[in-house]
Amino acid sequence: MTEARGSADLNADTHTRRTQGTPCWVSLMVHGMATTQEFYGELFGWEFQPGPHQLGPYVRALLDGQEVAGIGQLPPDRHLPIAWTPYLASDDVDQTAETVRMCGGTVGVGPLDADEAGRLAIGSDPSGAVFGIWQAAAHLGTSITGVPGTPAWNELLTFETESVAKFYGAVFGYEERPAAGPADFDYVTLHLDGHPVAGIHGVGTALPRDRGPHWMTYFEVADTDEALRHITDLGGHPLTPPHDSPHGRVATVTDPEGAMFSVIQSPR
Repeated sequence: MTEARGSADLNADTHTRRTQGTPCWVSLMVHGMATTQEFYGELFGWEFQPGPHQLGPYVRALLDGQEVAGIGQLPPDRHLPIAWTPYLASDDVDQTAETVRMCGGTVGVGPLDADEAGRLAIGSDPSGAVFGIWQAAAHLGTSITGVPGTPAWNELLTFETESVAKFYGAVFGYEERPAAGPADFDYVTLHLDGHPVAGIHGVGTALPRDRGPHWMTYFEVADTDEALRHITDLGGHPLTPPHDSPHGRVATVTDPEGAMFSVIQSPR
């Protein structure tokens, strides 16, 4: 995570339709809905309301009455990786899905309608990393950011950035900006309208073999060290110890079902 948007940028226009390619929602599909809701409710203070059920039982997580994320139920016979998935805004999900296919990606789900909320598809880039596509109708996506318990950043961990960044640029129109750093530091920030919206980090052979390329969601917390203790008490597991970065204090963890995410405490 080399470049994150400030809270003012993140909060701008949260109640209007987002520019195509903007991360607008994060969703988690799990086997144990009740235990997962209990974990994130205790950790982030989320409350839950029923959501669209096109893909099975689904709830929307709310913070202070505003939507921040979604959690859905996997069918018992589906043994898919448990992972947070970012959804990228689209003006026309059917056209975006076709562009994904034309550029070497795949579309595994949809496009399909989610009640009156909007239209979605779930695809993967040429390296296999899964992401969602969301065409908003009644539901515009995450409506509060910049406070503890909300998504702060989305970052793709993959083998190398060059080819994957070209894919996302072709599909969503991102401007790519390489990050400053050592010659072997392979990081690209994706920009829309001059603002950074997501990152791609090429880590080569350091990518875990059991996970493959994947998107990582960062959630804002008030205190990273305290959050890590709380996560452990709730049945989650730390993957990296808390460490300071130019954008705050960060740690990477898993929830009780193994979904990986990061927590970040913004600099004070």
